[in-house]
Amino acid sequence: MAKQANSVFLEEWLKSISGISSGFNSKISSSSAREIIQAWAELRSSLEHRLFADRHIQSLKTLVNSQSSLYVADPQAKLVVSILSSPNLSLPDESYPLFLRILYIWVRKSLRPSLVLVDSSVEILSQIFSSKIGLRKNPLFISEGVLILGAISYVVSASEKSKLCCLELLCRILEEEEWLLIGSVGGTVPEFFAGIGYALSSSLNAHVVKLLDSLLGIWCKIGSPTGNLSTGLMILHLIEWVTSGLISLHSFKKLDFLSQTALESSKESYASFAVVMAAAGILRAFNSYKALLKSSERETISRIRISAVDCLESIAKNFISTMEGSSIAGNNDHGRSLLLLCISLAVARCGPVASRPPVLICVTYALLTEIFPLQRLYAKLLEFSLGESGVLGHTLVNEHLDSIPFKEAGVIAGVLCSRYASIDEDDKKFVENLVWDYCQDIYSRHRRVGLVLRHREDELLENIEKIAESAFLMVVVFALAVTKEKLNSKYTLETQFDVSVRILDSFSCMEYFRRIRMPEYMDTIRGVVASVQENESACVSFIESMPSYQDQTHGPDSSIGQKLQYTWTEDEVQTARMLFYIRVIPTCIERVPTQVYRKVVAPTMFLYMGHPNAKVARASHSVFIAFISGKDDDEDGNRVMLKEELVFYYIERSLSGYPGITPFEGMASGVAALVRYLPAGSPSIFYCIDSLTVKATSLCSENFMDDVDLWKTWQGDLEPSKKILDMLLRLISLVDIQVLPSLMTNLAQLVIKLPSEGQNMVLDQLYSLVSEADDVTRKPLLVSWLQSLSYLCSRSRSADAHSNEKQTTRLSNFAWIVDPLNRIRSYARL
Repeated sequence: MAKQANSVFLEEWLKSISGISSGFNSKISSSSAREIIQAWAELRSSLEHRLFADRHIQSLKTLVNSQSSLYVADPQAKLVVSILSSPNLSLPDESYPLFLRILYIWVRKSLRPSLVLVDSSVEILSQIFSSKIGLRKNPLFISEGVLILGAISYVVSASEKSKLCCLELLCRILEEEEWLLIGSVGGTVPEFFAGIGYALSSSLNAHVVKLLDSLLGIWCKIGSPTGNLSTGLMILHLIEWVTSGLISLHSFKKLDFLSQTALESSKESYASFAVVMAAAGILRAFNSYKALLKSSERETISRIRISAVDCLESIAKNFISTMEGSSIAGNNDHGRSLLLLCISLAVARCGPVASRPPVLICVTYALLTEIFPLQRLYAKLLEFSLGESGVLGHTLVNEHLDSIPFKEAGVIAGVLCSRYASIDEDDKKFVENLVWDYCQDIYSRHRRVGLVLRHREDELLENIEKIAESAFLMVVVFALAVTKEKLNSKYTLETQFDVSVRILDSFSCMEYFRRIRMPEYMDTIRGVVASVQENESACVSFIESMPSYQDQTHGPDSSIGQKLQYTWTEDEVQTARMLFYIRVIPTCIERVPTQVYRKVVAPTMFLYMGHPNAKVARASHSVFIAFISGKDDDEDGNRVMLKEELVFYYIERSLSGYPGITPFEGMASGVAALVRYLPAGSPSIFYCIDSLTVKATSLCSENFMDDVDLWKTWQGDLEPSKKILDMLLRLISLVDIQVLPSLMTNLAQLVIKLPSEGQNMVLDQLYSLVSEADDVTRKPLLVSWLQSLSYLCSRSRSADAHSNEKQTTRLSNFAWIVDPLNRIRSYARL
């Protein structure tokens, strides 16, 4: 049981554990000892002088506001009783709740209150409640009366007569329905609950049914206070407190009767949410009690436990029946929302219990609609104008971020994930579909909301995404539970493939909200990707789940497009999703049919090569590399033909965005892959080399030809051209022997146009490259070409004698391999 040792006042414990801020009765002591002594002196003075003035009201408030540190001894309690019973004093109505509170402090803090004084207090209370008709319209008086009557009935040493009188008086107040007034003052509900809790824990077995009728049935009557989650939590922990107390006293007969009344004989007048919390309170008390029990007591607890779980299941089943045919996203009924939240918090707080499918389904509903209510929030934000969304949206979102359900989202999600494996197959499938469909819906809605709010209400959007980030964590942990359960031999391969594709698609929808590293995320990805890789139809299903090219390049819907200009590169939500696909596709590329790649993958790949985000563009190049380097096992040769076709557009697309958008590393890897894996002498390779040469030539434009210092360092504006030149130089050792002459010709034409400083640097690189070459077929040809190129360069700058000397030295370094050149040249012509 949650510790109550920090407070002797049950109502204060209920407030703190249910998230209710303290009212005037629980203020931290701010009065000094002198002020407290003076307050008691003022009250004694009022009795002596038979006058009760405004200053005496202030004295009462001083004492009550010092509740946490105030100790009321028997003499002081006697003074209060004397004032209340004095016929010579005319007490204002405002004083009675304060007097009752002081008596309550006395009863709760006194270890052995005077029995005579207790009996006298009961008599006075009976007279007050009988005679002061007008006071019964005061909610503070009613709540304080319920509190003190319940507290006296709980005093162990009190006489049975006093206890019974208090219980009867308490039930009379409840029957007269004056207690409905507590709904007008929210701070009095804990006092009302605490009074009933004390009464239920009394050593007498009287009036249990009436007390439970009030506790669980108040919320269904006309004019009654509206139930909310805080009241539900107070019911849970109140019943936990009562149950733990009865177990400690070994009052199992009363516990059995109380449980049967609340759970098995649950009346239609009882509010479902209250019964759920009562059942959870009983289960929580059972799970936290560690002391040894007799066998008969253990049997009683076991029977009550089963009854509580059955009660939760029955209410959950009834709720599910009302949900059939309705959309959970559009459901905003207060009663349904409250019941879902109570069921989810009940199973989260009651500890380990047997899993029942209806309860777990309700927990799923609660997570998707109440704990992460993004669908509802999105709908409201899109209804508001931009000005309204800033004010009202902040209120809605911030209230939810501060709410108890959101703070306990991790625990509730843990319940779903830990107990998912224990339900039957149909219910597993149902729960899975709820979660996967939720991911799809969140993607489409957040995409629209993001386009509306971004750069207009960034703080509001950031707060909404805090909720979505938590929802992402829930989806990841749930998906891991699904993979552990279903990706094994117990399930058919078709089922495994279907589950894997749904998880990948759902992860893609939630990828935008992935802000932290999670081992569970990587474990799930590895498992489902390994499953998809094994089957062509699974790969195709995954690829086809990707948004169409039309969706990628156009806004979410026409209404958004009319209000805001849509630019696909600025759609961060969609970009994150497509990046997920682009990263996963290379892992299963060999299973993707040629036609699917042509129609679905290639357009997306080329589109995102032009994305300004370098990470996205690089990933797109990786898709091309994976396809080019993949096996060509189709008999008709369509895959090879497609590879060659794509190279032309790949080179065009890459070079058109370079420098600027196209990341050089991605393009360089792509060029290296196509040179290595395409058939020898492929026209697309010739086209690639020609295009690179043209691009390098254009980058080394005449604007930089006269800047000697720039050419010496190749930094600044010349750096992109140097990278292209370096790429062409590396290709010397990669291209096949049929393409090599064309490459050398293009390089020679390019190098000759460079200033002398540029020529020197390129030649230095070529000498190093050729000297390290170990290809006996390629090396002689390169030496001959390099001699010719050096000669041409030397002629182009013949006026520089020093440069000619350097050139002669370089040539002498390669003299040892000049003799075989004629033989190699003849081979290259073949």
